[in-house]
Amino acid sequence: MRRRTGTAAQESPETRNRRTGTAAQEPSGARKGRTGAAAREPLGVRQGSRRASAFLARRSLATHRRAWAAVIVATGAAAALIGAFAFVIGSLLVAAPPVQRYAGADAVVAADQKVSYTAKPWGSEPRTTTAYLPERARLDRSVLAAVAGADGVAKAVADDSVPVSTGDGRPAVGRSWPSAVLTRYELAEGRAPRDATEVVLDGSLAAGGPAPGERVVLRADGTARTYTVSGIARTGHGGDAPPAVFFTEPRLTALAGHPGRIDAIGVVAEPGVSPDALRDAIGAVLPERSGVPGSDRGVRVLTGAERGEAEQVDALGGRGDQLALLGSIGGTVLMVALLVIASTLSQAIHQRSGELALLRAVGASPRQLRSAIGREAGRVSAAAALLGGIGAVPLGLAMRSLLTTEPLPLPVPWWLPPAAALTGGLLVALLARPVAMLAARGITRLRPAAALGAATADEPSEPGRFRTVAGVVLAFAGISSAAVATTQSGQAAGAAASGAAMSLVIAVALLGPRISRITLGVLGRPLRRVGGVSGFLAERAASAHTRRLATAFTPIVLVVAFVCVQLASGPTMERASGHQASAALRADLVATGGGAGLPAGAARAVREAPGVTAATGVLRSAVVLADRQAGEPVLTRLPVLGVEARGLSGTLDPGVTAGDLDRLTGRDAVAVGADRAKSLDVGPGDRVALRLGDGTRVEPRVVAVYEHELGLGEFLFPREALAGHVSAARDQVVLIRTEAGTGAGTGVASGADPAATVRQALAPYGGGVTVRAATGDDVAIAPPVSDGDNAVIVIGVGVIGGFALLAVVSTLALITIGRRGEFRLLRMVGTGRRQLRRMLVLETGLVTFAGLVIGTAVAAVPLTAFAVSVAGTAPYLPPVHYGVIAGAVALAAAAGTLIPGAAAGGRFVLGRRAG
Repeated sequence: MRRRTGTAAQESPETRNRRTGTAAQEPSGARKGRTGAAAREPLGVRQGSRRASAFLARRSLATHRRAWAAVIVATGAAAALIGAFAFVIGSLLVAAPPVQRYAGADAVVAADQKVSYTAKPWGSEPRTTTAYLPERARLDRSVLAAVAGADGVAKAVADDSVPVSTGDGRPAVGRSWPSAVLTRYELAEGRAPRDATEVVLDGSLAAGGPAPGERVVLRADGTARTYTVSGIARTGHGGDAPPAVFFTEPRLTALAGHPGRIDAIGVVAEPGVSPDALRDAIGAVLPERSGVPGSDRGVRVLTGAERGEAEQVDALGGRGDQLALLGSIGGTVLMVALLVIASTLSQAIHQRSGELALLRAVGASPRQLRSAIGREAGRVSAAAALLGGIGAVPLGLAMRSLLTTEPLPLPVPWWLPPAAALTGGLLVALLARPVAMLAARGITRLRPAAALGAATADEPSEPGRFRTVAGVVLAFAGISSAAVATTQSGQAAGAAASGAAMSLVIAVALLGPRISRITLGVLGRPLRRVGGVSGFLAERAASAHTRRLATAFTPIVLVVAFVCVQLASGPTMERASGHQASAALRADLVATGGGAGLPAGAARAVREAPGVTAATGVLRSAVVLADRQAGEPVLTRLPVLGVEARGLSGTLDPGVTAGDLDRLTGRDAVAVGADRAKSLDVGPGDRVALRLGDGTRVEPRVVAVYEHELGLGEFLFPREALAGHVSAARDQVVLIRTEAGTGAGTGVASGADPAATVRQALAPYGGGVTVRAATGDDVAIAPPVSDGDNAVIVIGVGVIGGFALLAVVSTLALITIGRRGEFRLLRMVGTGRRQLRRMLVLETGLVTFAGLVIGTAVAAVPLTAFAVSVAGTAPYLPPVHYGVIAGAVALAAAAGTLIPGAAAGGRFVLGRRAG
């Protein structure tokens, strides 16, 4: 012993350095430049460590290629989904209405279509929120003279429009002949109109029809009138401008019905005047406000691509609504992607915990293991990012095709596809490596002696303390935030409920092992009784691996909860609205006039028809309500109806709880739904501050409070109060009550058919008028859900639901592939193929049933809070929809478990590879 000590004491520093691995010969300056483990390791040791990590990563990728393939599929799909949402959101952000009607104008002067509201939140500085108006905000006609006198203006033209239909029912737009220059129309035949009886037809309307000097039947104010065609005009503009009929300017002004106001002003510049110079010159002479009494709208000068905003006034408002919904769903998408990436990577690392522990026990350093896992995850994420980035472009184009509309086509600039692909791929690539290293942290931190025991130990049956606390907190947050859904309306409320469901899904993922124990406590005994030996094996395998069972049903919970919330929110509202509409409806016939609607005279004509006791025209519009939510200023667009009080009780019964609907007359009255009246703290005799659809400030007096607001809207106005503030004062439907009171085909006292009598009364208003029986199911009293909202629902349910189902398949396949050793052992001890296959079937049924039950419970929390508070009913999901969800989940679970399980079980046959 003394000899060895003396030898050690006499050995040279170089020998001691080679034996101990220290860097005694390294310059002191270099040592001071490094800290921690790096300061204690020489360069050669670090290079050797990197080489060892690279070697371990290569060998592991080759050995576990099937498991990593499942991870690549899941993470690649996540990258594609994130990139696709980035694609459509980017396309929406740069979208603008096309320029058609004003293609020949150098500038357009129009009233500002936005309204703002400023309020001071609790303990913060004042904040301002804005919203787009749903109806056209008009200008005072006096603004025209100011614009015409601006420098650089060659011509300023007042532009108005009215809906027109031809004798054969073709729709068109009525305009004044001076405004033809704004679309570059030129006379191809004949001359301009000279009086109120003459018109110029668009070439598309005149094709195969009347020539100059002939007569044509047109309906511009509802009643059919005969005009003389003075000329045929064709446009040099290559766009798809709608067909037009040109009247004299006085005649068009009379048809428009607002002689003191105009829709917009088209400006033609003098030669050589640039758009910027024209904008500045016009802006210098414009008044600060639009000049319309009751309106505080500013005036805008639009040039270039902005001119389309004056054509489609609500296009940008719809874009804002879609962006809000997509942003809400996009947040859910990001959470889903993170959950899937974390779940699949953690499961892939967890299945190798014994292997990693053994490497740690035989001398691999924590740094080498972390580096090896990071390299593996980096290579896998790079492949997933590449595949996902490529897939994001076609998926984004498919989603864009659902959202694009004629008023707002979604462009695809050259930079958008690569930017979207890079967004999805880069996010996945950045997340995968740290998630994988974090998942392996518990193994890599072990000391070698402890790791030797961990290599053969069973997995822990309970989650860690931090995981449990986080799960409980998220569960509480999800239940609490479900109440937020009750403060929203329509599809926005569904998106808020989806966010609450996502919090609960993550809580289920964190508390999964504990939930698995509860599940097995309930289903374990029935499983053993039904399955015999295979049931016993399935129950014991699930009991021994509760963490694995939780990982298996978590993606199923995700699918069921998310899709149920998305699919049930709309039908719940529609069902409640339908019930209230049916309860409110007293009419037995309904008349519609196609897309252009019916003028006010149609209801009067029907009312005077024999056998008709009451007729009510329904004019739809919207108002903007300024309010606060949690102290924050909020502007909400609410659909409203304009009706005539005369005979209203015969066609509609809103369920008045206070006040009198007979007082719903004039321009200073409004009826309010009971829930809205409660939130605003108003009743009969009080005033409520609103902005009408064109931005006009009003404070009408409340004359009644009613309870059927889901079916009729939250405000009822006198028709005359809304008619001057909508883009086109046309009734969407006319509700009719006859003496028979039983609908079409029943004779009145005179023996006439009520429907035929009504059709005869409406004959002067065109052949497109239809009369049919009125029921609560087919009479849409409240405004229907827009196509844009339906498209967002399709995207949310179809795309994200499909991704979640793919996550189910990949996760279960990953778990099944990791059980090859278990299958080999079962085959070695005598388990037959049929028993093994039946065990997998029973396990699949257990996972599917548990996922469906837990997912349904997770969805029920936000849906119940939303439905009870907003609709006053229980949530409703059509049974067929739920059946489709359950069937899709069962197929995905079977594909992820039985196919790879059957392959694995068939390979490890005793006598072939079992040994």
